[in-house]
Parts: sequence; structure tokens; C-alpha cells
Amino acid sequence: MQEKYSPLDIEQAAQSYWNATASFRADDHSTQPKYYCLSMFPYPSGKLHMGHVRNYTIGDVLARWHKMRGFNVLQPMGWDAFGLPAENAAIAHGVPPAVWTKDNIAHMKQQLQSLGLGVDWDRELATCQPDYYRWNQWLFLRMLEKGTAYKKTQVVNWDPVDQTVLANEQVIEGRGWRTGALVEKREIPGYYLAITKYAEELLTSLDSLPGWPERVRAMQANWIGKSVGVRFAFPYDQEGQRELLWVYTTRADTIMGVTFCAVAAEHPLATLAAQNNPALAAFIDECKHGSVMEADMATMEKKGMATGLFVEHPLTGERLPVWVANYVLMSYGEGAVMAVPAHDERDMVFAEKYGLPVKQIELASIATIAAELKAKGLGDVQVQYRLRDWGISRQRYWGCPIPIIHCEQCGSVPVPDDQLPVVLPEDCVPDGSGNPLAKRADFLVCPCPTCGKPARRETDTMDTFVDSSWYYARYCAPDAQTMVDHRTDHWMPVDQYVGGIEHAILHLLYSRFWTKVMRDMGLVHYDEPFTHLLTQGMVLKDGSKMSKSKGNGVDPQALIEQYGADTARFFIIFAAPPDQSLDWSDAGVEGAYRFLKRLWALGATLPKNGEGSSSLRREIHGLLKQANYDLGRLQFNTVASAAMKMLNALEKSPSDAHASEGFSILLRLLSPITPHICHVLWREMGYGDDILHAPWPEPLEEALVQDEIELVLQINGKTRGNVRVASSADKASIEATALASEMAQKFMEDRPVKKIIVVPNRLVNIVV
Repeated sequence: MQEKYSPLDIEQAAQSYWNATASFRADDHSTQPKYYCLSMFPYPSGKLHMGHVRNYTIGDVLARWHKMRGFNVLQPMGWDAFGLPAENAAIAHGVPPAVWTKDNIAHMKQQLQSLGLGVDWDRELATCQPDYYRWNQWLFLRMLEKGTAYKKTQVVNWDPVDQTVLANEQVIEGRGWRTGALVEKREIPGYYLAITKYAEELLTSLDSLPGWPERVRAMQANWIGKSVGVRFAFPYDQEGQRELLWVYTTRADTIMGVTFCAVAAEHPLATLAAQNNPALAAFIDECKHGSVMEADMATMEKKGMATGLFVEHPLTGERLPVWVANYVLMSYGEGAVMAVPAHDERDMVFAEKYGLPVKQIELASIATIAAELKAKGLGDVQVQYRLRDWGISRQRYWGCPIPIIHCEQCGSVPVPDDQLPVVLPEDCVPDGSGNPLAKRADFLVCPCPTCGKPARRETDTMDTFVDSSWYYARYCAPDAQTMVDHRTDHWMPVDQYVGGIEHAILHLLYSRFWTKVMRDMGLVHYDEPFTHLLTQGMVLKDGSKMSKSKGNGVDPQALIEQYGADTARFFIIFAAPPDQSLDWSDAGVEGAYRFLKRLWALGATLPKNGEGSSSLRREIHGLLKQANYDLGRLQFNTVASAAMKMLNALEKSPSDAHASEGFSILLRLLSPITPHICHVLWREMGYGDDILHAPWPEPLEEALVQDEIELVLQINGKTRGNVRVASSADKASIEATALASEMAQKFMEDRPVKKIIVVPNRLVNIVV
């Protein structure tokens, strides 16, 4: 055994052993209890950051701990490989996104492996691989057959320079984030998934997830946004026909205070009114350049214009003007609102700006109002959700092709199953001028599957959230010739999911939805994909989140090369509880390295025999008992702290007969956190060939029993010292020992004893 701690040699030796013995290959047929531990797969950006290190170290601690406790563990890894960043990198560097992505995957895989993660790499997948995304396409077609997927026109943010749709977050002060062009609102056709069909189940089944943080469940519930209100109509005449303007409100009790109605710029009434009104048409066009985010609606300047049209109040018959307002979204509710300035701050601001009336009223009973509207055939109580159907069409190249063929004669035709996957060409180099697929005749032109005439492929690709909505199920059967197979029944649901709070809403919600769709098709037999969820905290430096743009990042590779992976892992675990933010500390890293050097040095010098001390054994087993309790609560930082205390105790008594037992406990406790050094020390100390196969240490009750206890000695209630007695001593023995003590004799001053009070395990008080 070498004298000095050499992380490079130790970590190479351990990783070589794990590779040679396939230590982390999951067994699909094991009779051991299964444990599926999954950390959210990374985007292959090219370089690990400390957030990655923290996420995957936390998951690996859980996986290794369960493996040592006799579980059949599955911990896989893959790559969330499609997406806009690869296109931007391609534009910047003049290379196909496929080349950039695959190079990054190879580099990041090596970096992850250097951390010593207990990953079953045989199950590795990348969402840009055709044998993965063909199943996105296959399930999309099944959804299309069942009506869960459908096509409709959508209002989007359109960048006229890049010729692409932008997410709301990519619109900055009305301009495209990359080009700076004024963004337009456009209505274009796109494909949607009917997640709203599952809104109620997605909401109620949150109660079946006690292993999720309450904060995350609340965020999901708020996003789904169930409300009970009244949907009702304002009648109006149009060319002699009786028409209805529908609205939805949770405040039907304010209906008698309505003084006008407002519609979105895209509402049919707005279009009708603008036909002979150039000023209104210009205002509507201006609105179409605005944001479609609800959050922006709340803070933007309220603008409007009268349409010249009027509707009737459904209960009073009063004529009410209809306005076009920029704060009304066509995508929310009915695209129209009843305005009650006296009881709504937004409506009041609008009314004051444009001199519209404000009517103070006494609030009515919602039930009474709903009944009256229902009797007139103009409305009723309705449950509504804030949740909207999921638009998956993206006017981008680097993503999963939507398997649709457009034929002039047959319309939109699904690609037959035997022609899947629709393979994305991997040699395109985007230049920022729209989707390059639209310029690729070899991709675009194809025969119609129905009539055989020339047709063209859909060039939109799927939202990358589709890729990540079911990858966890594919890990269970990565070589299956179907989307999933019977192995999913063995492994799913995921027992522990680890990832950032930034994915608490959309990714988790879409994954839950995807699971329920697959369940209803008979593909899987579980209701929820993730039993337990841990959302790890951020890694901070100098009080702010680490990032390249802020110049406060720490390169994990440099850290590993200087100190070793075990040092990085120990610091990450010790510095903070997993769910809280971690403050980076160079001194803390140095401290972790010194701890591991001390651990190695003790192993190199620890004698194999000596006199035994029950106190050392009791301390080690006491620390182990608390550490095991903390592991169950995922409080890994205190487990690392317990390991440090064990090392301190062993260093003070290295020749104790119980030191070897204590060291074996310490190595097993540390093994999930610092696996390399513990693997090598376990073998060097002769404890066994593989610490992963050693039984997890459990505290022994006999080791925790104290031979002696120390009691506080009091004379007339004042503390005068301590006395030691046998832990089994009865009251008489305790009294006798106390009276005979030197301190008692000194402070009693030969006065007679009136009584002696013994508080078990705490104190003895002599009253004189």
C-alpha cells in the first residue's frame, strides 16, 4: 500500500475494476428488490459544470447506498440532444448540429465517467438517434388516431428575419432575442397534444405523490389552475342574425357592474369591426406585435379602441360597447372578457384611460346569477383550467420530424408505421434564414402514402419536451423493438428522480401526461412516472449562481485533475443539504482533500490488534446510528460530517482493538460519497475484494450500551462536580458512590444528610 494519497492512481484503479466486473449493470431478471435511481439527463453543451456534478453525485450516493443494502439498482444515463442551442452553435461555427452534438456527447461522457458514477452505460441513449425518436413519431400517430393529437391554427411570436417562431422568453421588449427584429403575432397551423383532457387527473393525482416536495406539487397545481366559474353570453345582432359573445368569469357576482366588453385582437368580432375601419385595423396589427405572455399582460400599458359594435347585457338587456384591448389573450378562455371597472383593477385602469363608465354595485350570489343565466339559455356553471393544450410544432431544424405528409389532393396524411422513422438529415448547416429542411428536396419531396402523387413532408419538428417526456421508460428497455416492453413493468416507476427546480412545472407535467397517455393505450401499467422527487439546490459562488456569463464558474475537470473526483464529491455532499443552495468555497475543497489524505494515512498505519475500549466502539456505532437515520432523510451533508467525526475518533485511538472494526464501518459509510478511495482501502486492508458487495453497516445495540454513566453531583442544588457509576447501578449504589466522592466530602462540611435525590441518568443531589 503506497504511503501517500494519490487520487489519480486510486481512481484509475477503482474505475478499471468497475469496468472489468460490470459492477453497475442492472439485472432485468433479478429477484432482489429493484431501485430505479434517475438524475435528469443533461443537454450535451460540451462541458460539465458544477450543477451537473452536484446533480449526478447526489443521485450516485443514493444508487450506491441502495446497492450496498441489497437492492438491484438501475442508474442509467443519456442525452437530451435535440434543441435550439445546437442550431445556434451551428450558425456560429458553420458545422452541422449533429456533428457539434455528437462531439459534445463524447467529451461529456468522458467527464461524467471521471466522476466514478455507478451508471449502467449499456443503456445509454441520445434523443437525436433515429431508433429513439421513431417512437416519438409512432406515439404521436397513435395520439392522432385517438384525437389526443390534433392540428389547429395557433397565435405565435414570429421573427420575420429568422423566419421562425420564438418562445415567449425569446421576445425581449417586442424584438427577437437574436435578430432584434420586431416580432409579429402570426396565426399559423400547428399540432397540439390535448393535455387538457387529463387536467383533472393531473391535478387530483398530485395527492398520490407524498414523495414529492410540497412546493413542487403546489407549483403544478397552480399551473393547472382549476377554477369554477360561469360561462355565459352577451347577445348581439349581426346582419339580422342573433349571435352570442361568450365570456368566462370566476366573478359572476359582479355581473351587474359590467359597463363594456373587451375582445382580443384576433377575436372574430375584432376582425368584423375592422373591415371598414382602417384605424382599428392598424391598432389590431399593432396588438399582434405584442407579447402573448400572461405575465406581460399584467404589467404592460393598457391600450384599446372601440369597435363601434354593441352587445346586450344578458340579464338587463342594456347596450354595452365592445372594445379591442391589448390585454385580452385569444388563447385564454373565450378571447373576450366582461369588464367590471368597479371590481377589477385592470378594468378600472382601462376605463379611466378611455372615459368609460364605472358602476358601483352590491355583489350578488354566484349561484343565483348562474341559475338565472341558465334559465335564459345564456350560460351555466363551468369548471375551467388555466392549463392549455401543448403546442408541439416548432419551425426549427434540429428536432424530431413530425411524421405528416402534405398532399394537395388528400390533405395532411400520417406517415405509415412501416415508413418510420422519418429520419432527420444530419448534414444541414443552419444559417439563420428559416428552417433548412424547407430547402432540402431530398427530405421535402415524397409520394403521398394515400394516392401516390407527389407531396411534401412536414418541415416542423417536435418540441424537445417531447423527447424528455418518456426517456426514463426507454432506459428500461433500450434495445426493445417496440416503444417499451415487459421490462418496463419490472423497473417503473422511477423510485427516486433528481433534478433542478427549474423543471418543476413543464417537464414534470408533460412526463406525467405522457405516462397517462401510454397507460391508456395499454403500453405501461403505472399511473405516475416518479415516486420520489428531489430538487437539488443551486451551486453559488460569491452569492450568485455559477455561470460562464458571470465569470464565476469553476471547471469540474480542473478540480478533478488537481484534487481527484472523490474530493469534488465529498465537498459537494458535505457543503449543504441536497435541496438547499451550496456556497462554493475553495477552502472547503482544500478541507475535503485534507480529510481524504488523513483517511488514507490512517489506513496505511492502522494496526490490526491492541487493547479494546468500549468507549471508541460506542462512539463509532452511535455516529453510525445517526448517519443511517440521516441517509433515510436524504440529509447527506450530516452523513459526511459523521464520517469526519469517526475519523477523528479513530485517529485518537488507532491501536484500539475496535479500531479495525470502526475503520471498516467508516469505509462503508463513506463508500457512496467517495467510492474510489473506499474501494481501494477496503481491498488493501483485507476486508474483502469489493466493498460494493459488503453488507451495509448497522449499529449494534450491545455496542451502544454504556458500562458507566456520568452523573452531575449537586450539594443543596448547586453543581459541585461529577461522579461515575455503573450504568446498571441501583439507587442505593448511586447514593453510596456520591457520598463517598471527594467533592461531596469537601462541600458537605461534615453536616448530616437530610435526603438524597437521584434523577436517573442525569444527576444526584445531596441535601444537607
